[in-house]
Amino acid sequence: MYTKAIDLKEFYETLQGRVVQRLLRQHLRRFWGDVKGQRVLGYGYATPYLKPLMGEAERVVALMPAQQGAIYWPPEERGLVSLCDSEELPIETNSIDRMLVIHGAQSPESLDSILREAWRVLTGQGSLLLVVPNRAGVWARFDHTPFGYGVPYSMGQIRSVLKDYMFIPERAERALFMPPSASRLMLSAAPVWEKIGSRFFNAFGGVNMIEAGKQLYAGTPLPVGAAARVRRRIVMGGAPAPRKADADAAKRNI
Repeated sequence: MYTKAIDLKEFYETLQGRVVQRLLRQHLRRFWGDVKGQRVLGYGYATPYLKPLMGEAERVVALMPAQQGAIYWPPEERGLVSLCDSEELPIETNSIDRMLVIHGAQSPESLDSILREAWRVLTGQGSLLLVVPNRAGVWARFDHTPFGYGVPYSMGQIRSVLKDYMFIPERAERALFMPPSASRLMLSAAPVWEKIGSRFFNAFGGVNMIEAGKQLYAGTPLPVGAAARVRRRIVMGGAPAPRKADADAAKRNI
């Protein structure tokens, strides 16, 4: 099951969505303190988290799965978003330094596909950051936010799947400890919830964030099915530019 791109856009334009974006950006910075001169790829609906990296990275690109649809981004600038097939990313092999996957692994099948392709497109020293709903968290139990859709995972399950696709889990954190409430009072206390939750009830964070590197051996083949896809990638099409009124509204929400 995929949450539609338009629904994700609308969520991140709400106060609750902006608070979630701010909190997860802070965690992202702890994982990726410096991306200067690197090539960054976001898959799923990663655009709310890519904007701060654009001034540092050599290149930032966002891919959205065809089932989800795509939203033009960034507003009033050259578009950096394209639709894609999760089984055939339009990216060259060994060309990406950092890859963020969020709102893009909604099912075991989609997770399998994107991990195969992530292994292919990342460089030998590349880093994959996977963000998925936490099975033990409250956010996965309510569908009024995007984190309530798809299959939630425990940290152990994600580590196991990553190892199956020749990734080495290196670092993990949990985030979103505040209740999934749209109350302004609750949202204003989000930083306090994050600090207390990470210390005293870490197992119940709303999302699992795990960073992994490629496992490399001399002569090791690509993950099953990936070798057949090492060929010229076909871009399915970029997101159309928004009307000027829509772009102005979107720019105010960044």
